[in-house]
Amino acid sequence: MAEKKVLIIDYDTQSLEALSRLITSQKVQVVTASDGQVGYDKFRSEKPDLVVLEAILPKVHGFDLTKKITQESGGAVPVIIVTGLYKGPQYRHEAIVTFGASDYFEKPVDPDRFIDTVRQLMRDDEDIQETLPDPDTVLENLSQRARERAAGQRAKGA
Repeated sequence: MAEKKVLIIDYDTQSLEALSRLITSQKVQVVTASDGQVGYDKFRSEKPDLVVLEAILPKVHGFDLTKKITQESGGAVPVIIVTGLYKGPQYRHEAIVTFGASDYFEKPVDPDRFIDTVRQLMRDDEDIQETLPDPDTVLENLSQRARERAAGQRAKGA
């Protein structure tokens, strides 16, 4: 399996370092940028599996960058917004519904919840495939249930 790559974009050096340390602990490669334009350029050149960004960014606003990344990747690259300014459920809602963010954290970030989210968003499709039955099995199970339900209905009516 190829190593996962996370792009972190934040103008605040301390925040950038703290998020980098948290994510590096998950054995993934971390790429960083300190403004929205450099972040966007690195998104295009580095092809990360996940992007973590501050909402307030110089040059390209974090919400606009989230929308750009989500649209260009067809939603394949999840974006987590981390912000110290936009606090409250209305901003979280707007970030997720309007701009396509996968999750939204207010600073200071809860490290456990943050890492859980990062892990979930970067799980391999192969991991998910292993837990799902194939479509034929699903159809067969549904057909079986429908037959049993119909037989039960007939028994009640008799």
